[in-house]
Amino acid sequence: MKRAELVHYLDEYLHINDIKDYGPQGLQIEGREEIRRIVGAVDAHLPCVEAAIALEADMLLVHHGVFWGEARRLAGGYGRLVKAYINNDLNLYAAHLALDAHPEVGNNAELAHRLGLEIVDWWANVRGVNIGVIAEHPDGVKLDYLVSHFEQTVGPVKVVLAHGPRIVRRVGLISGFGADHIEEAASLGCDLFLTGETSHAQYYEALNAGINVIYGGHYTTETVGVQALGAHLADEFELDFEFVDLPTGM
Repeated sequence: MKRAELVHYLDEYLHINDIKDYGPQGLQIEGREEIRRIVGAVDAHLPCVEAAIALEADMLLVHHGVFWGEARRLAGGYGRLVKAYINNDLNLYAAHLALDAHPEVGNNAELAHRLGLEIVDWWANVRGVNIGVIAEHPDGVKLDYLVSHFEQTVGPVKVVLAHGPRIVRRVGLISGFGADHIEEAASLGCDLFLTGETSHAQYYEALNAGINVIYGGHYTTETVGVQALGAHLADEFELDFEFVDLPTGM
């Protein structure tokens, strides 16, 4: 498949150009023209590049790309990173907020799907787009079950704050860092808030709000969107796709 055709499809499917992000998204580094094999990862740094090269990938598909904020000099570690792509003719495609917000293969939609929850609304506006989902379990489910189910279908849980009801019916989900939305989740009637990472400052917000919180890890909660997107591309275009799991522990 030609790179230009694939990039056009991804840009349209993910609405890349409609979402204002913290840096340019989409095709960040142009490599070889023909795409047969895609490797997916959460991040775009050297271990991910090396894994993609070892797997003979034509494109690395990631959630966290290499361009954020103001332009940086191509020197030091950052220069070595960019050079690794160019020297190996490897394409880099990144989708950050666009992948968080996507209703089909997005991180938050996919988290709800894996937990057996029904999406009923979107929330958590970031730069003009709602990236989080509100999802429900019609009959209610035990908090302990959701923790166990997350570990079976997504990955290891970092922390559980059991400050709300034992039976959970309404869940707010924001992958990555979403701990500053705890009070908002509670105000929307959520029994449980699921996000990636936290800090000490958010402990008492959950306690005061009387809401359960599952911290699944920034990295872990953002593995699911790339996996779902890669599977979609493999089905749509008969491309080879493989996800490489390189956890940061964060």
